[in-house]
Amino acid sequence: MTLVNHRRTPPGPPVGAAPGLLWKLARDRLGLMAEAARTYGDAARIVIGPKKLYYLNHPDFAKHVLADNSDNYHKGLGLAQAKRALGDGLLTSEGEIWRKQRAAMKPVFQNRRIAQQAGAVAEEAGRLVERLRSRRDGEPVEVMSEMTGLTLGVLGRTLLDADLGGFGSLGQSFATMQDQAMFEMTTNGLVPMWVPLPHQLRFRRARRDLRRTVDKLVRDRTGDADGDDALSRLIMSARQEADARVGQQRIYDELVTLLLAGHETTASTLGWTFHLLDRHPDVWQRLHEEAVSVLGDRPPVYEDLHRLTYTTMVLEEVMRLYPPVWMLSRIAQGEDEVGGWRIPAGVDVLICPYTLHRHPDFWADPERFDPERFAPERSAHRPRYAYLPFGAGPRFCVGNHLGMLEAAFVVAMVVRELRLVTEPGYRVVPEPMLSLRIRGGLPMRVLPA
Repeated sequence: MTLVNHRRTPPGPPVGAAPGLLWKLARDRLGLMAEAARTYGDAARIVIGPKKLYYLNHPDFAKHVLADNSDNYHKGLGLAQAKRALGDGLLTSEGEIWRKQRAAMKPVFQNRRIAQQAGAVAEEAGRLVERLRSRRDGEPVEVMSEMTGLTLGVLGRTLLDADLGGFGSLGQSFATMQDQAMFEMTTNGLVPMWVPLPHQLRFRRARRDLRRTVDKLVRDRTGDADGDDALSRLIMSARQEADARVGQQRIYDELVTLLLAGHETTASTLGWTFHLLDRHPDVWQRLHEEAVSVLGDRPPVYEDLHRLTYTTMVLEEVMRLYPPVWMLSRIAQGEDEVGGWRIPAGVDVLICPYTLHRHPDFWADPERFDPERFAPERSAHRPRYAYLPFGAGPRFCVGNHLGMLEAAFVVAMVVRELRLVTEPGYRVVPEPMLSLRIRGGLPMRVLPA
């Protein structure tokens, strides 16, 4: 019986469907994943040219791949190819290099240190509110640009002990890096970077701009790198490298990864939050009442995070519907068995939080926006791995606590005073890149609460 199970191959589309699947992989990734889950259930085998994708869509399967047998699964489709764009930072590295990088960064994200940064987060959120307040009843605000500026400002102050306000093009540079990373994924890294395609030319410019930014940050810190922030730790770690060029590249790769992953995921979550609040005024009203009750007219402090209970539930529900990291990809190093299905060595294994968070066996009426589903009495018996907004296992997002603190402070401070309303007729469309962002931005009008 065990032997028979071990030889089972998940169902999937026929080989002849590859051209259509390749088009969907490039143009409609969310649709591809949702259709596979509907058609084939909790496991599917999708063959696209030389690529064999094993798509697993069950909490038990996610637990096995991401936690129980994580040593057998290295970074896969997307991030493996994205190394050419992002370098060998914490997001893409493996093995001993990853463990060393993770150990160097972990103290920066400890709860006690994050608690000490709560004041800086509140100040940056207050500046955002002031900018939005100045636009009340005026021209629409491009919310995603505002959220990007906010999250980069928070990262600079809390993780780097640096002011990133002077680097105005950072957000666009990171967007270009992300575009290139996804191009690498869909082309399997087969297009040389020297080919003068327009987006590759933009990528080269963005990479040069980011290199100048990192060099300036390091120069400004040289001789004073004994702090507990990420930049100081990276500089000290680089000094231990026998080859100075290797150390310099390590700093660049880690800072680019830290800034990209750290700002993009939170900015995307905030954008989706304000979009959904506009569509659900009853939820906005409860948030507004909680913010007034908990905060009054003062800025939030760290202890408020545990008092903003409904705010947290709202953010959890936003990340269920629109998880900032919508896909977790791995490559099987050795043959394995998951849920009775044979996983050959060398294949790409996909865990998709976007579809897992909509699995009808674990989420009632899964397309409905319902923050109450995260009330303790409703979530107590839900499988842990049915909800993966920050990943799971050894590669669980190290910045999750800072991200939740930042998002809760921003949402509470904005809804306490303001209401953001989407421009009439504007169609909000998800764009699955490295994060699940809103395609084309989010223009909204600012009204008083």
